[in-house]
Amino acid sequence: MACTLLAASCADRSIPQAQYPELDTTNPLLAEWQTPHATPPFSQIRLEHYEPAVDAAIACSRAELDAIVNNPEKPTFGNTILALERQGALLGRITGIFYNLLEADSSDEMQQIALRMQPKLTELNNDISLDPALFARVKAVYEHPGLGLTKAEKKLLEDTYRGFARSGAALSEADKELYRTYSNELSSLTLRFGQNALAATNAFTLNITDPKRVAELPEFVREALAAEAKARGEKGWTVTLQAPSYIPFLTYSSDRALKEQLWRASNSRALGGEFDNTEVIRGIVNTRLKIANLLGYETYADYVLERRMAEKRQTVTDFLDELLAATKEYADADYRMLNDYAATLGFEGPLMPWDWAYYSEKYKDAKYALSDEAVKPYFKLENVKRGVFLLAEKLYGLKFTENPAIEVYHPEVTAYDVTDETGRFMAVLYLDFHPRASKRAGAWMTEFRGAKIEEGVETRPLVSLVMNFSKPTETKPSLLTFDEAETFLHEFGHALHGMLGEGEFESQTGTSVYRDFVELPSQLMENWATEKEFLDLWAVHYDTGEPIPAELVGRIVAAQNYLAAYANVRQLSFGLTDMAWHTLTEPFEGDVAAFERASMAPAQVLPVVDGTAMNTAFTHIFSGGYAAGYYGYKWAEVLEADAFSLFKEKGIFNREVSGSFRENVLSKGGTEHPMTLYVRFRGHKPSTQALIDKMQLGK
Repeated sequence: MACTLLAASCADRSIPQAQYPELDTTNPLLAEWQTPHATPPFSQIRLEHYEPAVDAAIACSRAELDAIVNNPEKPTFGNTILALERQGALLGRITGIFYNLLEADSSDEMQQIALRMQPKLTELNNDISLDPALFARVKAVYEHPGLGLTKAEKKLLEDTYRGFARSGAALSEADKELYRTYSNELSSLTLRFGQNALAATNAFTLNITDPKRVAELPEFVREALAAEAKARGEKGWTVTLQAPSYIPFLTYSSDRALKEQLWRASNSRALGGEFDNTEVIRGIVNTRLKIANLLGYETYADYVLERRMAEKRQTVTDFLDELLAATKEYADADYRMLNDYAATLGFEGPLMPWDWAYYSEKYKDAKYALSDEAVKPYFKLENVKRGVFLLAEKLYGLKFTENPAIEVYHPEVTAYDVTDETGRFMAVLYLDFHPRASKRAGAWMTEFRGAKIEEGVETRPLVSLVMNFSKPTETKPSLLTFDEAETFLHEFGHALHGMLGEGEFESQTGTSVYRDFVELPSQLMENWATEKEFLDLWAVHYDTGEPIPAELVGRIVAAQNYLAAYANVRQLSFGLTDMAWHTLTEPFEGDVAAFERASMAPAQVLPVVDGTAMNTAFTHIFSGGYAAGYYGYKWAEVLEADAFSLFKEKGIFNREVSGSFRENVLSKGGTEHPMTLYVRFRGHKPSTQALIDKMQLGK
């Protein structure tokens, strides 16, 4: 359908057919999709389809852009701003599939395709943002917008104008060429960083053949490691650097030699060697600084934060410092407490980073009787999913119906029709739960398509949640740790933001909001993980069907703030190193690991280990969208602590409160400034004290 509409739109603008490419509709990426909800026909798409489809879609975009520039009529919101918003739909459809699968189901060949495609896409983006005639039309509308624009249209006009200005449109011709060069370089560097991080993660495995070295591990861990070994054609038990493998081994093994080997491998990924990212990091931060300087900003952080709730780097610095000052002594106390506890078990300290998970788990089990082993039987993945769906129904009236007619991109993925209580179709939700070599580490929400209304026809989003949860074994289903269940809720909060988005313009709907606001819905959802009233609805033993015991729920609640100060300071350390990299005022040619240590030193709790660094695999800031923005996780925690206090006051399933949150936050997307939306929901601005109070430090 998209191709037909695009071809028609070009014809309507009197673009000669010679200027518009003949679309090869035998390529499924360029054809009409006769599928449920116009979902991607994944089974028909082959690797060789991507590049010709992107080339054709780029040509289509250029034809649409030419139509805007050469329109003889006076620039208006409709023929310029709205036309810009709607151009490129075909290209967005194709790249939305490719780049999502590049993260979730990649291959060496896909990565090579990405390297070839990226320069073409960057060139197109630069040609748009640096086109003087196009910017002149945008500027003319911005300076004389006319009457009768809606609030969303005014916001789109402002965002469009600022987007051009922030992408070099107001630069001299010579500086535009520099901007073009720098942005091409940055695009290539960030892509390479992510590929190196993934390759380094997959490159290391630890195969154990001595049964004595795994005998102490819980059965679920041994089974998972044995399954990994079997899948690789190895004997014994294999540990990888994927979180569901790596973390349980560190948590339950007392074998310090193996744990140190694993920890060092994980924390030196892409630090030297075949997949070295150190030079890539230098290239990224220096190129970002060049771009910022070229656009008139002292640092890259100044450039980024202009379009964030925080707005200024001093605000972020003060925010991080305030939280650090309030919690660092308690984090240090957490470390001393675990050191003292480990000593009572005969450990001769100090605790090293590879010891932390083991002794923190033992202490948690001793104080709260709350080991992962005790909790996991009640967190069968299917039951957790049922609980998450039930929560969405209670709060927002949503229903989830598996639809086998919707094609998926991997056999492990399932797809659901999402409807509201009136029966209105809201979205398709794809769920992809388990790790594989073709999937990058971590957990994330993404979209194959966003929400929009065009010519009176509404398009609803295609939302995907991609995670790396514990796999089922030959004898047991997938049983989640508490952290994994909490992660599910977190990512589902992002999904709600996407699925409940309303609006005319795709660039404003769903999660298309400021980065330091986007984590509010996700962090808010985590709160239900420790609510007894919620857990009692679905948490049953996977084998016996017995409800989760009230006393176990009580222990989960009691342990809610266990090591909260340490966890807080650890997150602050990531924010500090992010800001350090992006507040550089001079090119960086130094030692990456040394810079990391210095930047994180104020928040350092565990001993520093030479020869390691986390920045070389810190994809959030070097290949994701969180550069000069990692503080946003803590910023959103402040927002959610304040927001959830209203649910606690009114009831955790209160439909009046959830309805207000849906109306004022989830549905609005980026149509208004996020602080305006938040205050409309909560009635006041948040303060850091809400988060500090929630942690109950010293209690």
